[in-house]
Amino acid sequence: MGQDVAARVFSRADRQRYREKVRTTLDVFARMLADERFEPARGSFGLEIELNLTDDDGRPALANAAVLEAIADPDFQTELGQFNIEINIAPRQFAPTVFAELEESIRGSLNHAEDRSRTAGAHMMIIGILPTIDGEHLNAGALSANPRYALLNEQIFAARGEDLEIDIRGVERLSTYADTIAPEAACTSVQLHRQVEPDAFAAHWNAAQAIAGVQVAVAANAPFFFGKELWRETRIALFEQATDTRPDELKAQGVRPRVWFGERWITSIFDLFEENVRYFPALLPVCEDEDPVETLTRGDIPELPELRLHNGTIYRWNRPIYDVVRGRPHLRVENRILPAGPTVVDILANAAFYYGLVQVLTEEDRPLWTQMSFSAAEENFHVGARDGIDARVYWPGVGEVPVAELVLRRLLPAAYEGLDRLGIDPGERDRLLGIIERRCVTQRNGASWQAAVFHRLYDDRALERDAALREMTLRYRELMHANEPVHGWPLD
Repeated sequence: MGQDVAARVFSRADRQRYREKVRTTLDVFARMLADERFEPARGSFGLEIELNLTDDDGRPALANAAVLEAIADPDFQTELGQFNIEINIAPRQFAPTVFAELEESIRGSLNHAEDRSRTAGAHMMIIGILPTIDGEHLNAGALSANPRYALLNEQIFAARGEDLEIDIRGVERLSTYADTIAPEAACTSVQLHRQVEPDAFAAHWNAAQAIAGVQVAVAANAPFFFGKELWRETRIALFEQATDTRPDELKAQGVRPRVWFGERWITSIFDLFEENVRYFPALLPVCEDEDPVETLTRGDIPELPELRLHNGTIYRWNRPIYDVVRGRPHLRVENRILPAGPTVVDILANAAFYYGLVQVLTEEDRPLWTQMSFSAAEENFHVGARDGIDARVYWPGVGEVPVAELVLRRLLPAAYEGLDRLGIDPGERDRLLGIIERRCVTQRNGASWQAAVFHRLYDDRALERDAALREMTLRYRELMHANEPVHGWPLD
C-alpha cells in the first residue's frame, strides 16, 4: 500500500491539498513519459511471497513481531495480520539458470526463517488461505502493530459507514459481516514483477489481464475459509469484498471497487494512473514536501510519493508500478493474481508459465486482446477463481473450452517458446513447465488436493469438520517442506 504512514486524523484541508497534489504529480508523470525519462528495462523481474504463521496444531500463530525479530533479515517484512509475513526476493535478470538459482535462494531463506520461527513458537506455511482461520483470528486485535494498518482500517470503514459484508457462494455458502479489514489478512499471495519499457507497458498489462483467468485456475490454492468450502481460489472473492469501501447504494450506482479487474484494454500506463485519479477518492491523503514540478524542471527525478501512495490503495489484480531506485525511475507490471504455495517449485512453475506466455503474447502481430472483449477476460478471471482446474473459459478461435485442455494444447507451447526467447535453459524450461502440464493432466492443483484430502477425512473417516481441516493443514505443511510439486502429493 505504498510507504509507511503514521497515525493521524485527516482534515478537509488535507484532502483538498492531496487532491491537488495528486493531480500535479499525474501531470509530471505525463511529462516524464513524453520526455522518455525512464531507465531501460534490461529484462529485470522479481517476486514477493506472503506467508502464514501457524502453531504446532496448524492454527494461526499471532506472532509476526517475534518471528521477524528472530529471523532478523530485512528481506522479511510485516504484513496486515499478525499471522502474516512477507519475503521480498531481490530482482534478477532473465538468464539460463535464473529459476534454479531463485529456487535455491528462496528455499534457503525460507528454511532458515522456519528454523528461526520455531524459536518463537511458529511454523511457516505458503498457502492461499489458511484453512484453520476462524473468527477469533480476524478482528482488530489480529492486525499487525503498525500504524498504517490501523489507519487504513479506519479510513475504509469511514468511507463505508457500515460493517463489511462477506458473502461468497461456492461449493458451500458463507455469509457474515466484519467490523475490520482483518479478513483481508487471510489472503496470502505471490506477486510477480516485471520491469518494462514505457512503450511496452500496455502490451504487457493487456497480456497479463487476458490470461488472468487461466493463471488463477491452474494455480488455485484457497478452497476453504471460515470452515466453509467455497471457491477453488476463494482469495479472489474474499479480497474483493474485504477491502470494499462502497455501501450497497454506491455499488448500485456503478461506483468502481478498489479491488478492481478494470474495464478496458489500455494504450499506455498513463491510462491506469489517470483512472486512479479520476475514479478513486483518497484513502490516505498524506502529502510530502517534494515539489515534483520543481524537481523535474531542475533535471532531477521526482519520487511522486502521492501518486504512488494513492496507487497503493487501489488493488488492481495487475497493478502499474512507478518506482525510483538509486535515482533512476522505472516502470513495472505487478501481477497480483497468484496464491502463495503450495511449494517453492510450484510457485516458480507458475512464474515461468506467466513470464513465458506473456513474452509471446506481447510480440504477436495480432495481439490476443484485439480478439476478445475485456468483459470476456474478466468473466474468465472469476470463473477460473471459482472453478479452478475444472473451469471452462472463453478463448478466441476456440470458444468455451476446459482450461486444462486450453493450457495443454495452446498455452504451454507458447510458454515454451517465450522462455526460449528469454534465454532460459531448456532443462529448466522443461522441468518447470512440465509441472504445469502434469497439473493439467492429473487435474490436481493445491485447491483440488486440499478439497480431496478434506473429504476423505470428513466424509470417509467421519472426523469433525474442524478436526478434518486441521489434519489436512498439518499434512499440507509437511508436504510443502519437501518441495515436491503438488500434483504428486498423496491423498492418504
